[in-house]
Amino acid sequence: MLSQQQLTEQLSNTIDKPGILKLSRLLKEQKFPLHDIIEITFHPDKAVGFRAVWLLENIFLTDSEAYLDDLKYLISRFKENKNQSCNRHYAKIIMHVTDAGNSTSLKLKLKDIDFEPVVEQLFDWMINPKVKVAVKMFAGYALFNLKDAFPWVQEELAGQLEFLMRDGSAGIQAGSKKILKEMKK
Repeated sequence: MLSQQQLTEQLSNTIDKPGILKLSRLLKEQKFPLHDIIEITFHPDKAVGFRAVWLLENIFLTDSEAYLDDLKYLISRFKENKNQSCNRHYAKIIMHVTDAGNSTSLKLKLKDIDFEPVVEQLFDWMINPKVKVAVKMFAGYALFNLKDAFPWVQEELAGQLEFLMRDGSAGIQAGSKKILKEMKK
């Protein structure tokens, strides 16, 4: 079984998508602690952190039920991320774990977790003009998913999406329209 140090060393080298998928399967088979992967996402070498969060996304989203006990820790560390290249993956993970179609066990686990810092961070990413479009859209979908838990989110999100659409790219336009349409249902 790989240690956290050995995994960090592997992630210090360039890895392509097939390599990440292979490593994901290996780590799942070994029941490698998700906690340790989360820790590596905060590595001072931004490339190592990026590869770790890419790995985290692949492992967590393919079998989130197996990692329910790590969910609270993952979300508690969410706002600490300062590596911009990790934002997309963290936002995507939050978007998926907050999806209404998730299992009952996942939904129950989420009820015990404080999402307020997550909501703040997601809005910060949506407001920041330097944040990439994909991050903004994953953040928007995650906020949409959290609108029932935080009733004020719907109005704020709608206003932010309309603002982004004024001068936004095709990706911003399409994503924002889709979220706004879902809000009206």
